[in-house]
Amino acid sequence: MAATDGKMSRVQLTAMVVGGMVGAGIFSLPRTFAGATGPLGAVIAWLIAGTGMYMLARVFQFLAERKPDLDAGVFAYAKEGYGDYPGFLSAFGYWIGSCIGNVSYWVLIKSTLGAFFPVFGEGNTVVAILVASAGIWLFHFMILRGIQQAAAINVVVTIAKIVPILVFIAILFFVFKLDMFRFNFYGAGLEGGIFEQVKATMLVTVFVFLGIEGASVYSRYARERQDVGFATITGFLSVTTLMVLVTLLPYAVLERETVAGIRQPSMAGVLEAVVGPWGAVFISIGLLVSVLGAYLAWSLICAEVLSAAARTRDMPAIFARENKAKVPAAALWASNIVVQAIVITTYWSRDAFSLMLNLTSAMSLIPFLLVASYALRLTRRGETYADLRPGDRTRDLWIAVLATIYTAFLLYAGGVKFIVLSAILYAPGSLLYVWARKEQGKPLFSGISEKVILAAAVFFALLGIYWITTGYIVL
Repeated sequence: MAATDGKMSRVQLTAMVVGGMVGAGIFSLPRTFAGATGPLGAVIAWLIAGTGMYMLARVFQFLAERKPDLDAGVFAYAKEGYGDYPGFLSAFGYWIGSCIGNVSYWVLIKSTLGAFFPVFGEGNTVVAILVASAGIWLFHFMILRGIQQAAAINVVVTIAKIVPILVFIAILFFVFKLDMFRFNFYGAGLEGGIFEQVKATMLVTVFVFLGIEGASVYSRYARERQDVGFATITGFLSVTTLMVLVTLLPYAVLERETVAGIRQPSMAGVLEAVVGPWGAVFISIGLLVSVLGAYLAWSLICAEVLSAAARTRDMPAIFARENKAKVPAAALWASNIVVQAIVITTYWSRDAFSLMLNLTSAMSLIPFLLVASYALRLTRRGETYADLRPGDRTRDLWIAVLATIYTAFLLYAGGVKFIVLSAILYAPGSLLYVWARKEQGKPLFSGISEKVILAAAVFFALLGIYWITTGYIVL
């Protein structure tokens, strides 16, 4: 398991995937799903999300094998397929979305502590923000000591945080009530049809699946290229199984409306209702370990994405700088300054966790759509497939088609609100692109398509600001 020559083992890469996926989201699934649908809708939602994300995982797998030279992960494919500015937007969106996701971890940590210490409230009090700020910089200086050290810690933490989830699942299996499950099956008390119920869960499924691309992001550290694909698929299958069980089993022990009213992290409240107060304490401890572990994994990913974009000259060169421990220090500083700033803004948010969850998902959708559509172009043209059997290309083509349809559907399901909110970040973020282009003496926006994309980002950003100021969008 130990790494040699600065490389990550298969186990470490898999832990990056599992560690990134198992974080805040899985502990909030019972309430989040119960507020939107019943078991039937949940099963349909997971079938759609599981199939779509599996196709996306397979896309990352075969792109890692077919395009080994593109070792920066998510955004590298967008740049290769669509040009410099779309590649930049993909890198920026994925990076800033990851930073927002890190904020959601701190909000949930503080909300969890708020159940025992009222001074933390719902995770956005002054004391909560001060504690989160201390944690941000504690992790920051630990990571500065070395990527390999952080990756090794992540393996241990990943194993530790799976244990309480398995205990939760085992206990709920033991007390499973078939009559209760049948009562909740169609979403008792909910208005709207199954389609609307399923649609309401889509952004949540995106959030909990984030991290599936963790091995791809760190592909340059892999000992063997095929380890990237193995880690992606193994992590996906194991974590998906856990998430489906955590979602469905609460419907068999409590009424849907009761689960929907439990404070986050709702997994703790469900277990408390079944076994008593110790259940809430047990899950809360597991959540703290889990979320801190996920935060470590995502802090590594944030810095690596920004650094990789700088190495390929899509971001200002300063972010490619590394310290003596080979850590992209400038990128890490920039990431944590952004995280710190957003943590402060949660003070004014009505529901900080839900906002961070949905906005993280929305920021990730465009990068994912560009990856899937690039894979579709690659397979349609037959590029890199000349030496393979025709059936391999056909298989990958259908995988890319399904992944593209799925990610496009997610944009629709997320709604205009979060597309507009993401534009508020994309538009000013383009200043980093201007900075990088000026450094290299290149034209700022080449071609009419890039100018149209910029104009659209600015228009929707202004629209979003107007909607916020008029109260049409409430944060």
